[in-house]
Amino acid sequence: MSGPRAGFYRQELNKTIWEVPQRLQGLRPVGSGAYGSVCSAYDARLCQKVAVKKLSRPFQSLIHARRTYRELRLLKHLKHENVIGLLDVFTPATSIEDFSEVYLVTTLMGADLNNIVKCQALSDEHVQFLVYQLLRGLKYIHSAGIIHRWTSGLWAASWLSCSRERPSSQEMTVSLGSIGPFLQGCSTTVPWELGLERFNGWATGCFLSQIDIDQLKRIMEVVGTPSPEVLAKISSEHARTYIKSLPPMPQKDLSSIFHGANPLAVDLLGRMLVLDSDQRVSAAEALAHAYFSQYHDPDDEPEAEPYDESVEAKERTVEEWKELTYQEVLSFKPLDPSQSPGNHEIEQ
Repeated sequence: MSGPRAGFYRQELNKTIWEVPQRLQGLRPVGSGAYGSVCSAYDARLCQKVAVKKLSRPFQSLIHARRTYRELRLLKHLKHENVIGLLDVFTPATSIEDFSEVYLVTTLMGADLNNIVKCQALSDEHVQFLVYQLLRGLKYIHSAGIIHRWTSGLWAASWLSCSRERPSSQEMTVSLGSIGPFLQGCSTTVPWELGLERFNGWATGCFLSQIDIDQLKRIMEVVGTPSPEVLAKISSEHARTYIKSLPPMPQKDLSSIFHGANPLAVDLLGRMLVLDSDQRVSAAEALAHAYFSQYHDPDDEPEAEPYDESVEAKERTVEEWKELTYQEVLSFKPLDPSQSPGNHEIEQ
């Protein structure tokens, strides 16, 4: 193996070699998943801590190659303070022939909401502010014509804290969402399915595991059995068959679940927890709900330029996706340090 690219250095982390620019110092693993590993680092150019994601086998197959290209283009397209932003993208390769690794640099989140609520109870005012910011980001993403997969459980943490009495595990499961992915098509309504990514399989007719079946039953116990019209929209034959086998269940009164919660919060939640995406409240409509009256400002809830996915719609070889991705990496223009959204007072 030849030495690192000029201006780069190599470091082994969790049995994986990382090759990154010298300006990124103090790499520390913070997580990993099916699509890549993430480290925190200090960016000496931006004078702030950042998150660096190394994509896992970005060009291993057609699926991987297309996903890599799509992820990079999406991150380059979305520019909103409530949506994670791409600060930089790089590769240690100096030519397309050597191009096999992609690294994404984004803002480093100091903590997630799940950890915060473990340390303190959130007031209704906290919840209003947090959920408003989430919806503001969702409106922006949806306006670009982009439907995402999940929001890292933030919804559950926010809404559960509306209640003075913690709901049962069954009720908490429904709060997490997961009630829409088995419906056909996509919509720009508030997607409560995003808390649990595995339920995307319902939309494509994948086999339901025992965990999925249990989840589906718990959802029905709270939101009620879907009507024949809604049932007809379910694309998964397994899900339809299972739902039909269940005894009819009425919809529960959410105010009986979230005891003592702000009635406006319960009303909004009821508009969100709707199986039929055609009837579910949109992010833009939710922002205008009375629950957010002190924050709602139509002039400060921007929309995005439509996302052009025509390039992704074409059939291409792995090498063609790789070439497109390489051009996207080369064409990216990092923000000037003075424009960085991060905290410039963080010390190394």
